[in-house]
Amino acid sequence: MTGDSGGASPVRPPTGFERARAVADAVLFEGYVLYPYRASAPKNRLRWQFGVLAPPGADPSETSHAQTECLLVSRSAAPDVVVRVRFLQIQRRYARAPEERPWDEGVVREIDAGASLVPGVTVTVPFEVPGGDEEGRRRWQLSGVLRMRADRLPGPYDLLKVRIRVENRTVGPVTPRPEMLCRSLVGTHALLAAVQGRVLSLTDPPAWAAAAATGCDNQHAWPVLIDDSTLLSAPIILGDRPRIAPESPVDLHDGTEIDELLTLRTMTLTDAEKDEARRTDERAAAIIEHAEAVTPAVLERLHGVLRGPRRPEADAETDTGTDTESGSPATGRPVRPPGDAVRVPGGWAGPGARVRLRPGGRRADAQDMFLCDRTARVAAVLEDVDGGTHLAVTLDDDPAADLHESVGRHWYFAPDEVELL
Repeated sequence: MTGDSGGASPVRPPTGFERARAVADAVLFEGYVLYPYRASAPKNRLRWQFGVLAPPGADPSETSHAQTECLLVSRSAAPDVVVRVRFLQIQRRYARAPEERPWDEGVVREIDAGASLVPGVTVTVPFEVPGGDEEGRRRWQLSGVLRMRADRLPGPYDLLKVRIRVENRTVGPVTPRPEMLCRSLVGTHALLAAVQGRVLSLTDPPAWAAAAATGCDNQHAWPVLIDDSTLLSAPIILGDRPRIAPESPVDLHDGTEIDELLTLRTMTLTDAEKDEARRTDERAAAIIEHAEAVTPAVLERLHGVLRGPRRPEADAETDTGTDTESGSPATGRPVRPPGDAVRVPGGWAGPGARVRLRPGGRRADAQDMFLCDRTARVAAVLEDVDGGTHLAVTLDDDPAADLHESVGRHWYFAPDEVELL
């Protein structure tokens, strides 16, 4: 479906939208149906929690709009942008036999609009989604509006603040909630592509744009980069350049769970429970079929993977020299020994090095009083997902040291929390 009014122009969806589709679909169907994937399960009677834009006047805990503000660098006087708004329209399926249960399905709707954004001018795109009745199912008509606007910000880098606002204008009952949801836009999110220019990250903006990023007002939306010209504004928190893990072979509609756990639990359902799940929804049926056909190789891939370990730049420094205490003759800096080692007070510490623990300088952990000044052996130098470096150590006087070592259980300290012996 395409909205086209008030300054909008015919659109050709950019390739960035296709690159974003897998993540956008995961956002759209987050919480669509949850384990045990049956209509009779209590958790599946309270659905549709993310990205719900309710009719105006609904309960104060609901909202009828979502607003995204982002930063665009463009030298064009009126940069062209393409916006795609995606949401689910509720389709109620009525029970037509004693063994059937009523169930609300979700029909994917997309509103595409393109515009040349003249700074200071709001482009308004109203849209309508028709209702209908067919084969024991009913959909209610939806009405909404998309507003797009750009404002040029002061500074030398041709910076604009772009606003996208999606509003539900549907008239209908706002209570009880199941009836309100039938007039709501569910799982609402937006994709924006800059035809001329570059979209900046709001979570990690360049220093010169940090103040402008802080000034962006995002309401019920969390914008992240897909690539340098494409942005996804989601109703849930994501990191920039998100992607679906290649090990995940099927959408389980529960981003807070673990694929392996959900697959194993689904495999344990009884035949009767699986049959009810298949009758509940075609997406639930796909999950059941996947669990029944899953192979040991697929389960092994789901068990876990380490992706992209990085060494801090400080650890990558290498020098040539012979004296690790006095430093390199060429630079006077301490010489990094071979292998995995990091700079600590007193020298370099790597696997096998002995250190004295000096915790407590940066945190308030009650256990620090028991660990301070004790000696330990470094078992490994590790890096966390944020790029921080940690030393995994085993206490010298731990009577269970061999047992802890055998299962990989260690104490963890930052490099400046230990002292080389």
